[in-house]
Amino acid sequence: MVDFYHVCFAVPDIERAMADLTAATGAQWARPRSRTMGEWEFRIVFSQGDAPFVELVEGPPGSPWDCQGRARFDHLGYWAADLQREAERLEAADAPQDFSGCPYGRPFAYHRLDSVGARIEIVDASRRPGFAASWGLDCGGTAVLGG
Repeated sequence: MVDFYHVCFAVPDIERAMADLTAATGAQWARPRSRTMGEWEFRIVFSQGDAPFVELVEGPPGSPWDCQGRARFDHLGYWAADLQREAERLEAADAPQDFSGCPYGRPFAYHRLDSVGARIEIVDASRRPGFAASWGLDCGGTAVLGG
């Protein structure tokens, strides 16, 4: 089993989620960022420290991160050596694709695992250095599916 590099929660209030996780666990955070993908404006943040990281996403209604006003576990994130090959492998393992960022120029995809009520995110491993630099994280020890 390859280790995931992050766990994500879709939340209605990113500041509240950050404060609660800090109070409960001592988590430290980068500064939340606003992003746009397609028609959706969303906010995102990652915990600081060692992997696995915690990702929080606050997304609007109808977006891939719509939590309908209630925080929820969303996905486990994995780096993928070959995004297409891993997507095909997940499809064959009864984990259908739920959303792809590829049409938006973002090399990632979510695959549903209905038996656990969550998704698996696969992200093109070529993005790892840029992700690490952007968020000030050390991803050197994070594993890659199919790598």
